[in-house]
Amino acid sequence: MFTGGRFEHLAGGGDRHQVANRFTAEDLIAVQTLSVTVPAPVALDLLEGPLGVQLSELLRGIPTGTDLAEAAASVVTDGSPAHQAWSLLVNQRNVGWVIAGKLLARKRPRLLPAYDRVVRCALGRPPSFWTELRTALRERDGALHHRLLDLRRSAGLPQTVSALRVADVAIWMAHPAPGHRCP
Repeated sequence: MFTGGRFEHLAGGGDRHQVANRFTAEDLIAVQTLSVTVPAPVALDLLEGPLGVQLSELLRGIPTGTDLAEAAASVVTDGSPAHQAWSLLVNQRNVGWVIAGKLLARKRPRLLPAYDRVVRCALGRPPSFWTELRTALRERDGALHHRLLDLRRSAGLPQTVSALRVADVAIWMAHPAPGHRCP
């Protein structure tokens, strides 16, 4: 029913071994399922240019198969390869923080959350969203992380849907603002 339901799984996922450290055309389509489009010059640079080469190097330094709740703090702090990749993407013409975040969430769906205007409106603007979300997922012996996994199970979703994706959908579904607009 919602195209976003294909975000993590389109073409086998952006984090599958064969493509985990490079952006593909499937990744560009996957972010479109979340209502964003990567500008064509940036998309071409991701696929065939120096931007893609730089990001591939950074992606190699970002763990795959690790949940944010289990990751070391250093994985998402300022200066980490994840933060460097996000900064590199954000600084591309007409990309910005929403598209950058969704591209990285596609490549590391268990580790890096999609952070967009709806999530920001619902949760506020913490100084470091990744770090603060990691802390929240780990508090009280991982209660929030386990609750998200329980929600995934209750909804009958496959285990390949990340806890972060469950959180994203739950926030979108519960967001009270008409049309998801913030005051």
